[in-house]
Amino acid sequence: MKRRDFITRTGYIAILSIMGKVVFGQTDLKDNRPNILFIFSDQQHWQAMGFMDSFFDTPHLDALAKDSMVFERAFCTTPQCSPSRSSILTGFYPSTTKVMGNIGAAGGNPLSSATVGKELQDAGYSTGYFGKWHLGKKPAATAGWDDDFGVTGRDTRDDDKTTRHALDFLKTKRNKKKPFALFVSINNPHDIYYFKRHKSEHEDVPLPSSWENETFEHKPSIQKQFMVTDQGKVIHGHPRKEWEKYRDCYRAKTRLYDNHVGVILEELKRQGQWDNTIIFVASDHGDMNTQHKLIYKGPFMYEHMVRIPLMIRVPDKFSEVEPQRVKDIDVVNVDITPTIRDFCGLPGAASHGISLQPLFSKSKVYKPRDFVVSQYYGKQRWVNPIRMIRTREFKLNRHIRWGDELYDLKNDPHELKNLAKDPDYAAIKQGLAQKLDKWIKDHKDPFYSLHATSRSGKKLD
Repeated sequence: MKRRDFITRTGYIAILSIMGKVVFGQTDLKDNRPNILFIFSDQQHWQAMGFMDSFFDTPHLDALAKDSMVFERAFCTTPQCSPSRSSILTGFYPSTTKVMGNIGAAGGNPLSSATVGKELQDAGYSTGYFGKWHLGKKPAATAGWDDDFGVTGRDTRDDDKTTRHALDFLKTKRNKKKPFALFVSINNPHDIYYFKRHKSEHEDVPLPSSWENETFEHKPSIQKQFMVTDQGKVIHGHPRKEWEKYRDCYRAKTRLYDNHVGVILEELKRQGQWDNTIIFVASDHGDMNTQHKLIYKGPFMYEHMVRIPLMIRVPDKFSEVEPQRVKDIDVVNVDITPTIRDFCGLPGAASHGISLQPLFSKSKVYKPRDFVVSQYYGKQRWVNPIRMIRTREFKLNRHIRWGDELYDLKNDPHELKNLAKDPDYAAIKQGLAQKLDKWIKDHKDPFYSLHATSRSGKKLD
């Protein structure tokens, strides 16, 4: 076992257990509003949990899921770190936050608006944010945290330090006379980018059916270009065992994330706040994880790229419904901020999201969205604007330069056959395009004014 893995799996747990029987903490809190604990990973697709796919080893997430409302159809506004995080913390799509790409890359403008952290702080919450920030250092955006690690100072991707700061906040740093809002951003499984260093733990690792069957026929050429000339070239054309190694490494990195989740939840219980705290668990975007013979993230909008984990554990005192798996409602990560507002009694505010709090009430009405839109701008200097519109049955991906993709999700759930030029699906494509164009207009999305570039950033004719 690697030293880092050993520390995470045993060190924290040993510290928490050293005194034997746990004596739960007490509080002088008179405020009856819930605490908020929001833990999120980086680059974890929606199936990367043991209870969703037994290939993965995530006992702490699995246990939490049994006590939570699990949204199996949750999506990110964009499969890129910075813009997706801007959506999570503000409730707006990247075209509104202006964080269209990762900070420091094309379109990566620093976030310049306030986050839900400032709202919670202003409402009397003791607030903390620890871990990967990746949103720049504009004072308007970094304000709102009584204690932080990685926000106002140097960015961090050190998960061990992040978790120690989170534990310190729960133990001593928070104001125990106030409800708290603790945000913990864990970097893994993003460290999949170092998969070449990984020593496989298993002999035979299954590869997904889309790896076996993807040909890239009738797909946008940038997908194969990503694999041949961009980040995918580290594995393109390599033997099957190398792809299996990638999958095995991704599982290991996801397990590391799960270990941190378990340590933080154990401390929450130790502090006697388990029944006072609403817990959100999510990720900023997915990872292709060898699906479609693709890795990492890039200019594609497949399910493993845009579909993310989302579970919300609400104690009985704040919920009127039982924990359940929600399979028929589409939610987006812009829904998180308005949901927090509702649970914490914050004033209403403009948002692109829909509060999920009514789903925990028997008296409130929740009106679900009819479709999901996701945006993509580019990576590094390589700009390839894409817009996705997805209903329960179909997905249309519209590219500025590379044509359209249309998938019949009911009959082709692995998105292998592009039907965009099939005349039998012309009416369906037109209907989706009309809905997408209306959404773009209503949201003042500059999509049709954007331009694709080469990998070096040169504008293409």
